[in-house]
Amino acid sequence: MTSADTQAAAGTLAERVTGRNWTLQEPYQVARPAVREFARAVGAEHPVHHDVAVAAEAGYADLVAPPTFVVKVTQAADFLLLSDPDLGIALQNVVHGEQSFTHERPVVAGDELTATTEVTSAKMMGSTCMLALRTTVLDESEDLVATGTSTLVISTAPAQEA
Repeated sequence: MTSADTQAAAGTLAERVTGRNWTLQEPYQVARPAVREFARAVGAEHPVHHDVAVAAEAGYADLVAPPTFVVKVTQAADFLLLSDPDLGIALQNVVHGEQSFTHERPVVAGDELTATTEVTSAKMMGSTCMLALRTTVLDESEDLVATGTSTLVISTAPAQEA
């Protein structure tokens, strides 16, 4: 039996992911160098992202990560779904369609974050699966830090030989 046969017997990708979730096994340690690198990469020049004294003066425990920094954590949890061997997803067949975040508080250096990705909607359109995901990011106290929502478009068509 081929991989395609196994997947066909198990149902569509939409059926196989519906109601499932994936959680990071180890917390993501937010480090000052990572905050500074990310801030530089996205052009966030405010001193709270780069200078601990300025961040403390502004009332933060440490450097403040730019709002989109949580993508590092949400995508790590999303990757657990994409690399799940039971699903047989070929990464070259995945298109990231949309991403948004809702923040409960800023991420700061020193945070230990974990994330759980949940499939909120899965629909087949021919051989393409449209997935809506919600990824919750919690801190070490299990308080909600942010929620990410995203859409993935995944082709499940068999690969064409060249």
